[in-house]
Amino acid sequence: MKLLSIAVPCYNSQEYMKNCIDSLLEGKDLVEIIIVDDGSKDDTAAIADDYAAKYPNIVKTVHQENGGHGEAVNTGLRNATGLYFKVVDSDDWVNKEAYLAILDKLRELTGGPQTLDMMISNFVYEKQGAKRKKVMRYKNYMPENKIFTWKEMGRMPVGKYILMHSVIYRTGLLRDCKLELPKHTFYVDNLFVYQPLPYVKTLYYMDVNFYRYFIGREDQSVHEDVMIRRIDQQLLVNRIMIDTIAEAKNVEKNIRRYMLRYLDIIMAVSSIMLIRSGTEENLNKKKDLWKYLKNADIRIYRKLHMGILGRGVNLPGGSGRKTAVAIYKVVQKLYGFN
Repeated sequence: MKLLSIAVPCYNSQEYMKNCIDSLLEGKDLVEIIIVDDGSKDDTAAIADDYAAKYPNIVKTVHQENGGHGEAVNTGLRNATGLYFKVVDSDDWVNKEAYLAILDKLRELTGGPQTLDMMISNFVYEKQGAKRKKVMRYKNYMPENKIFTWKEMGRMPVGKYILMHSVIYRTGLLRDCKLELPKHTFYVDNLFVYQPLPYVKTLYYMDVNFYRYFIGREDQSVHEDVMIRRIDQQLLVNRIMIDTIAEAKNVEKNIRRYMLRYLDIIMAVSSIMLIRSGTEENLNKKKDLWKYLKNADIRIYRKLHMGILGRGVNLPGGSGRKTAVAIYKVVQKLYGFN
C-alpha cells in the first residue's frame, strides 16, 4: 500500500502538466500519482500514458469522458490505494523539500498510536506578474509538531482558511463521509475541504511552503470574469456548503465555528460576484441565495447576515452595492486572491 495517493485532474493540460508531474515524482515509491485525463482534446492523454509507461510503480493514468474537475477528483479517489489522499491541479506544483518533509512526517505518524485525519501545510500564491509571493500560513493559529484536535485550533481571521491546496486527508475518512463532488462544476475544491470537516477528529500542521498555487491566466476558473460567467456553478457549491453545515447538528463547537467562518467567506464571494455582474437577474439570485440559507437554518442566517461580511454585501441600493465592491477590492488586494 502506498503512503500517499495524489490525484492530478487534467483537461487540455499539455502545456503545463509536465512541470506538475515532475515535481510529484520526487516522492518516489512512497506515492502514487493518479493522472485523470478528463476527456482532453489535446496531447494530455498521450503525455499521461508516457509517464505511466516510464514510471509504472508510481504513475497510473485513468481516461474518462469529460465530467469536470469534481468528477476527476472523484475518479482519483475511487482509484486511490494510499493511506492518505491529496489533489494537485495540473497547472500547480509542489516544493521538493517541503514535499519530502511531509512524506517523512506522514510515514512517522502512520506508525504511531494515533490516527491522523488531516495534514495541513502552507501554500504559496504563484500569481502571474506579482513581484511578491503571498504565502498562506497557519503558524499562529494551529499547534506545530503534534497531533491536535479542534479544541486547540485558534480563531483564524477573515481571509485565512484551509483550502484544498493546504490539506491532505486520510483516504478512509473521505470514503467514510461518502465524498462525491458534483460533475461539470467548478469551485468544488471548497467542497473537497468542507464536506469532510465534521468527520475530522485529529489534525497536524507543518509550517512548510508545500503547494505552489498558480493563479493569473485569463482562462483560469478563479479569474473574476470567468467566475461571473460560471456564477451558477459557484452558487451550487455555495448551497451544498449550506446544506452541509445545516445537517451537521452535533459537531464539536470549534468545528462548527470554523465551518461558519468558511461559509461566511463563500457567501460574501458569491454575493460580490453577483453584484459585480451588474444584472437584475443576478441581483435576484443573490436574494435567493440568502433566502436559501434562511430556510436551511435561521440561526446561521441571522449570524452571517448580521456579521461584518453579511452586512457589507447586503447594503441597500446602488450606493450600497458600490460600497460592497469597494470593500471587496481592499480585501482582494490584502489577501492576494483572484
